[in-house]
Amino acid sequence: MLEPIHPAIEFRDVSLSFDEKVILNKVNFHVSRGETKVVLGGSGVGKSTILRLALGLLKPDSGRILIDGEDVTEYRETDWMSVRHKIGMVFQEGALFDSLNVYDNVGYRLHEQDVNEDDVEKAVRNALSFVNLEDEILKMPNELSGGMRRRVGIARSLVGDPPIILYDEPTAGLDPPTARTICELVIRLRDIKSVSSIFVTHRIEDVRTLSSEFVTLGPDGKIIHHTEDNKLCLINTQFLMLKDGEIIFSGTDERLFNSPDPYIQEFLRS
Repeated sequence: MLEPIHPAIEFRDVSLSFDEKVILNKVNFHVSRGETKVVLGGSGVGKSTILRLALGLLKPDSGRILIDGEDVTEYRETDWMSVRHKIGMVFQEGALFDSLNVYDNVGYRLHEQDVNEDDVEKAVRNALSFVNLEDEILKMPNELSGGMRRRVGIARSLVGDPPIILYDEPTAGLDPPTARTICELVIRLRDIKSVSSIFVTHRIEDVRTLSSEFVTLGPDGKIIHHTEDNKLCLINTQFLMLKDGEIIFSGTDERLFNSPDPYIQEFLRS
């Protein structure tokens, strides 16, 4: 008998308030396996709160949160240890340890788990190779550009091959070419490694890139970039729009850009 395939992440009627301020109000959504869910909205609407809840850094006031089919809503910190092994986190500024070089930043989780150093080095080099930064392995964070720091952050999230990655505004503050590089890495993880992810952003350029481009592996193992056209339609990237703690839109980029909602249209224009 086949095992049921659970969503990678599922929020069921999740609500959360801080004092009298409602942050999320009965939020429902799920992230399928290999899917990227892009979460949009203005400042303070609860985008990053969703990531903290999915990572167990906050508990909802009500509702249920499931990770890989496992109800983690009432988990204590010790219970979350095994769940977090399934999740990589990419922070807005990279969030690197300034006192550690690139090698030790990327291998931090494995060092904490007392993994054999040969295995740590192999995992670190593989992760840095994926983000094209293997030559920077001994540099300190202050020697890296902003875009390189973000790429190191992505490499760190890849160690251990987590099936889920959470991105918190990974392109914020970057110039357009560098932001595009970050999005291309996200696409490669989605399409080559079938990573499930939540991607929080306010940049419309991110929306256009993530929803219109994809990659495949050629016969020689090289990555081939494609653009969506009339013959090909991406189904593994969907969008959520938050307003006042509620989801006011859920669906494809085509439906998003054609939405008659004035709030959505104003957001897209901005």
